[in-house]
Amino acid sequence: MRFFNTIRIQTPESIELEFTLAGIGNRVFALLIDYIILNLSLLSLLILTLFLVYSLEFDNVVLGFDLDSQWVVAGMALVIYALYVGYFVGFETLWQGQTPGKRRVKIRVIRDNAQPIGLFQATLRALLRPVDDILFIGFLFILLGEREKRLGDWLANTLVVQAENPNTVTRLKISQGSQTLAQQLLEREDISRMLPDDFAIVREYLQRRSKMTIAARTKLATQLAERVKEILEMEQRPLKIDVDHFLEAVYLAYQKQSRGS
Repeated sequence: MRFFNTIRIQTPESIELEFTLAGIGNRVFALLIDYIILNLSLLSLLILTLFLVYSLEFDNVVLGFDLDSQWVVAGMALVIYALYVGYFVGFETLWQGQTPGKRRVKIRVIRDNAQPIGLFQATLRALLRPVDDILFIGFLFILLGEREKRLGDWLANTLVVQAENPNTVTRLKISQGSQTLAQQLLEREDISRMLPDDFAIVREYLQRRSKMTIAARTKLATQLAERVKEILEMEQRPLKIDVDHFLEAVYLAYQKQSRGS
Protein backbone atom coordinates (compact mmCIF):
# COMPACT_ATOMS: atom_id res chain seq x y z
CA MET A 1 0.00 0.00 0.00
CA ARG A 2 1.36 3.39 -1.00
CA PHE A 3 0.95 6.28 1.42
CA PHE A 4 2.16 8.81 -1.16
CA ASN A 5 1.29 9.27 -4.82
CA THR A 6 4.00 8.77 -7.42
CA ILE A 7 4.46 10.39 -10.80
CA ARG A 8 6.57 9.50 -13.83
CA ILE A 9 8.30 12.28 -15.76
CA GLN A 10 10.25 12.04 -18.99
CA THR A 11 13.37 14.23 -18.91
CA PRO A 12 14.74 16.14 -21.93
CA GLU A 13 17.21 13.23 -22.30
CA SER A 14 14.23 10.88 -22.87
CA ILE A 15 14.84 9.10 -19.57
CA GLU A 16 11.76 8.36 -17.50
CA LEU A 17 12.08 9.14 -13.80
CA GLU A 18 9.68 8.26 -11.02
CA PHE A 19 9.13 10.74 -8.19
CA THR A 20 7.14 10.41 -4.99
CA LEU A 21 4.92 13.44 -4.45
CA ALA A 22 5.44 15.29 -1.17
CA GLY A 23 1.96 14.71 0.23
CA ILE A 24 -0.31 17.22 1.93
CA GLY A 25 0.98 16.43 5.44
CA ASN A 26 4.63 17.04 4.58
CA ARG A 27 3.81 20.26 2.77
CA VAL A 28 1.75 21.62 5.68
CA PHE A 29 4.51 20.71 8.16
CA ALA A 30 7.16 22.37 5.99
CA LEU A 31 5.03 25.50 5.57
CA LEU A 32 4.45 25.66 9.32
CA ILE A 33 8.20 25.67 9.95
CA ASP A 34 8.73 28.35 7.30
CA TYR A 35 5.96 30.53 8.72
CA ILE A 36 7.42 30.28 12.23
CA ILE A 37 10.80 31.46 10.93
CA LEU A 38 9.19 34.13 8.75
CA ASN A 39 6.88 35.43 11.48
CA LEU A 40 9.74 35.74 13.94
CA SER A 41 11.54 37.89 11.37
CA LEU A 42 8.40 39.93 10.72
CA LEU A 43 7.89 40.41 14.45
CA SER A 44 11.36 41.91 14.70
CA LEU A 45 10.51 44.30 11.86
CA LEU A 46 7.23 45.23 13.53
CA ILE A 47 9.01 46.08 16.77
CA LEU A 48 11.49 48.19 14.80
CA THR A 49 8.62 49.95 13.00
CA LEU A 50 6.85 50.80 16.26
CA PHE A 51 10.09 52.13 17.68
CA LEU A 52 10.64 54.35 14.62
CA VAL A 53 7.06 55.62 14.70
CA TYR A 54 7.36 56.48 18.37
CA SER A 55 10.67 58.24 17.76
CA LEU A 56 9.23 60.30 14.89
CA GLU A 57 6.19 61.30 16.90
CA PHE A 58 8.52 62.38 19.70
CA ASP A 59 10.63 64.42 17.26
CA ASN A 60 7.53 66.09 15.82
CA VAL A 61 6.24 67.14 19.22
CA VAL A 62 9.42 67.98 21.10
CA LEU A 63 11.88 69.02 18.41
CA GLY A 64 9.45 70.42 15.88
CA PHE A 65 10.51 68.12 13.01
CA ASP A 66 7.89 67.76 10.30
CA LEU A 67 8.17 64.01 9.68
CA ASP A 68 5.16 61.86 8.91
CA SER A 69 5.18 58.50 10.69
CA GLN A 70 2.66 57.18 8.16
CA TRP A 71 5.41 57.12 5.55
CA VAL A 72 7.47 54.96 7.86
CA VAL A 73 4.56 52.56 8.35
CA ALA A 74 3.95 52.38 4.60
CA GLY A 75 7.63 51.82 3.92
CA MET A 76 7.88 49.07 6.49
CA ALA A 77 4.74 47.43 5.06
CA LEU A 78 6.50 47.21 1.70
CA VAL A 79 9.59 45.80 3.39
CA ILE A 80 7.49 43.18 5.18
CA TYR A 81 5.81 42.10 1.94
CA ALA A 82 9.18 41.97 0.18
CA LEU A 83 10.52 39.81 3.00
CA TYR A 84 7.50 37.51 2.76
CA VAL A 85 7.96 36.99 -0.98
CA GLY A 86 11.75 37.13 -0.89
CA TYR A 87 11.98 34.42 1.77
CA PHE A 88 10.47 31.79 -0.51
CA VAL A 89 12.02 33.12 -3.72
CA GLY A 90 15.50 33.35 -2.25
CA PHE A 91 15.60 29.98 -0.56
CA GLU A 92 13.90 28.02 -3.36
CA THR A 93 16.24 29.54 -5.93
CA LEU A 94 19.48 29.15 -3.99
CA TRP A 95 18.65 25.89 -2.20
CA GLN A 96 17.58 23.93 -5.28
CA GLY A 97 13.84 24.09 -4.63
CA GLN A 98 13.97 23.96 -0.85
CA THR A 99 13.27 26.30 2.06
CA PRO A 100 14.32 25.63 5.67
CA GLY A 101 10.95 23.95 6.20
CA LYS A 102 11.17 21.84 3.06
CA ARG A 103 14.75 20.83 3.86
CA ARG A 104 13.71 19.74 7.36
CA VAL A 105 10.84 17.65 5.97
CA LYS A 106 12.94 16.42 3.02
CA ILE A 107 10.79 17.68 0.17
CA ARG A 108 11.62 20.04 -2.71
CA VAL A 109 10.21 21.82 -5.75
CA ILE A 110 11.03 20.77 -9.32
CA ARG A 111 9.71 21.72 -12.74
CA ASP A 112 7.20 19.56 -14.55
CA ASN A 113 10.03 18.19 -16.72
CA ALA A 114 12.09 17.19 -13.64
CA GLN A 115 14.54 20.06 -14.09
CA PRO A 116 15.42 22.28 -11.10
CA ILE A 117 13.39 25.45 -10.65
CA GLY A 118 14.87 28.87 -11.28
CA LEU A 119 14.19 32.43 -10.20
CA PHE A 120 11.17 32.78 -12.52
CA GLN A 121 9.36 29.69 -11.19
CA ALA A 122 10.18 30.50 -7.56
CA THR A 123 8.86 34.06 -7.99
CA LEU A 124 5.56 32.92 -9.52
CA ARG A 125 5.03 30.43 -6.70
CA ALA A 126 5.75 33.07 -4.05
CA LEU A 127 3.50 35.72 -5.62
CA LEU A 128 0.57 33.27 -5.75
CA ARG A 129 1.11 32.01 -2.20
CA PRO A 130 -1.15 34.66 -0.55
CA VAL A 131 -3.94 33.66 -2.94
CA ASP A 132 -3.41 29.98 -2.11
CA ASP A 133 -3.58 30.78 1.61
CA ILE A 134 -6.94 32.56 1.33
CA LEU A 135 -9.73 30.23 2.52
CA PHE A 136 -7.28 27.31 2.18
CA ILE A 137 -7.63 27.36 -1.62
CA GLY A 138 -4.14 25.91 -2.09
CA PHE A 139 -4.86 23.18 0.47
CA LEU A 140 -7.96 22.09 -1.45
CA PHE A 141 -6.14 22.10 -4.80
CA ILE A 142 -3.37 19.91 -3.35
CA LEU A 143 -5.79 17.58 -1.60
CA LEU A 144 -8.09 17.06 -4.59
CA GLY A 145 -5.60 17.23 -7.47
CA GLU A 146 -3.93 14.12 -8.84
CA ARG A 147 -0.58 15.90 -9.14
CA GLU A 148 -1.01 17.71 -5.79
CA LYS A 149 -0.54 21.20 -7.23
CA ARG A 150 -1.64 24.47 -5.69
CA LEU A 151 -2.38 27.49 -7.88
CA GLY A 152 1.22 28.66 -7.71
CA ASP A 153 2.39 25.26 -8.95
CA TRP A 154 -0.01 25.31 -11.89
CA LEU A 155 1.12 28.78 -12.95
CA ALA A 156 4.84 28.04 -12.53
CA ASN A 157 4.62 24.48 -13.96
CA THR A 158 6.17 22.97 -10.85
CA LEU A 159 5.75 19.93 -8.61
CA VAL A 160 6.62 19.33 -4.96
CA VAL A 161 8.25 15.93 -4.48
CA GLN A 162 10.12 14.06 -1.79
CA ALA A 163 13.85 14.69 -1.86
CA GLU A 164 15.65 11.52 -2.82
CA ASN A 165 18.33 10.17 -0.52
CA PRO A 166 21.12 8.88 -2.78
CA ASN A 167 22.27 6.49 -0.06
CA THR A 168 19.08 4.44 -0.27
CA VAL A 169 19.00 3.76 -4.00
CA THR A 170 19.70 0.38 -5.52
CA ARG A 171 23.37 -0.51 -5.59
CA LEU A 172 24.93 -0.94 -9.02
CA LYS A 173 27.90 -3.00 -10.04
CA ILE A 174 30.76 -0.51 -10.37
CA SER A 175 34.11 -1.45 -11.91
CA GLN A 176 37.34 -1.01 -9.95
CA GLY A 177 38.57 1.58 -12.44
CA SER A 178 35.40 3.63 -11.93
CA GLN A 179 35.85 3.48 -8.16
CA THR A 180 39.37 4.89 -8.50
CA LEU A 181 38.13 7.62 -10.83
CA ALA A 182 35.32 8.46 -8.40
CA GLN A 183 37.87 9.23 -5.71
CA GLN A 184 39.80 11.42 -8.13
CA LEU A 185 36.63 13.32 -9.01
CA LEU A 186 35.94 13.95 -5.33
CA GLU A 187 39.42 15.39 -4.91
CA ARG A 188 39.48 17.52 -8.07
CA GLU A 189 35.89 18.51 -8.86
CA ASP A 190 33.02 20.12 -6.98
CA ILE A 191 30.48 17.30 -7.08
CA SER A 192 28.02 19.43 -5.09
CA ARG A 193 27.24 21.26 -8.34
CA MET A 194 25.15 18.24 -9.31
CA LEU A 195 21.49 18.37 -8.33
CA PRO A 196 19.52 15.34 -7.13
CA ASP A 197 17.80 15.28 -10.52
CA ASP A 198 21.16 15.07 -12.30
CA PHE A 199 22.13 12.15 -10.08
CA ALA A 200 18.78 10.44 -10.70
CA ILE A 201 19.21 10.68 -14.48
CA VAL A 202 22.70 9.16 -14.33
CA ARG A 203 21.48 6.41 -12.03
CA GLU A 204 18.50 5.65 -14.26
CA TYR A 205 20.77 5.28 -17.28
CA LEU A 206 23.14 2.94 -15.42
CA GLN A 207 20.22 0.79 -14.32
CA ARG A 208 18.69 0.51 -17.80
CA ARG A 209 21.72 0.51 -20.09
CA SER A 210 21.84 -3.29 -20.37
CA LYS A 211 18.41 -3.23 -22.04
CA MET A 212 19.38 -0.64 -24.67
CA THR A 213 20.72 -1.22 -28.14
CA ILE A 214 24.40 -0.42 -28.60
CA ALA A 215 23.62 2.63 -30.75
CA ALA A 216 21.05 4.06 -28.33
CA ARG A 217 23.28 3.35 -25.34
CA THR A 218 26.31 5.04 -26.91
CA LYS A 219 24.34 8.11 -27.96
CA LEU A 220 22.63 8.58 -24.60
CA ALA A 221 25.79 7.92 -22.56
CA THR A 222 27.69 10.50 -24.60
CA GLN A 223 24.94 13.09 -24.10
CA LEU A 224 24.84 12.46 -20.35
CA ALA A 225 28.63 12.57 -20.03
CA GLU A 226 28.74 15.92 -21.84
CA ARG A 227 26.00 17.30 -19.62
CA VAL A 228 27.78 16.16 -16.45
CA LYS A 229 31.03 17.68 -17.72
CA GLU A 230 29.28 21.03 -18.18
CA ILE A 231 27.61 20.83 -14.76
CA LEU A 232 30.94 20.12 -13.06
CA GLU A 233 32.61 22.80 -15.22
CA MET A 234 35.30 20.38 -16.37
CA GLU A 235 37.46 21.37 -19.32
CA GLN A 236 37.40 17.79 -20.58
CA ARG A 237 36.55 14.31 -19.41
CA PRO A 238 39.39 12.10 -18.11
CA LEU A 239 41.45 10.77 -21.00
CA LYS A 240 41.27 7.09 -21.94
CA ILE A 241 38.08 6.64 -19.89
CA ASP A 242 34.96 5.60 -21.78
CA VAL A 243 31.69 7.36 -21.07
CA ASP A 244 30.16 4.45 -19.14
CA HIS A 245 33.04 4.31 -16.68
CA PHE A 246 32.92 8.09 -16.36
CA LEU A 247 29.21 8.01 -15.50
CA GLU A 248 29.78 5.15 -13.05
CA ALA A 249 32.46 7.25 -11.34
CA VAL A 250 30.18 10.29 -11.18
CA TYR A 251 27.40 8.15 -9.71
CA LEU A 252 29.70 6.76 -7.03
CA ALA A 253 31.32 10.13 -6.28
CA TYR A 254 27.92 11.73 -5.73
CA GLN A 255 26.93 8.99 -3.30
CA LYS A 256 30.17 9.31 -1.35
CA GLN A 257 29.89 13.08 -1.22
CA SER A 258 26.30 12.85 0.04
CA ARG A 259 27.43 10.55 2.84
CA GLY A 260 30.10 13.07 3.75
CA SER A 261 32.94 10.61 3.13
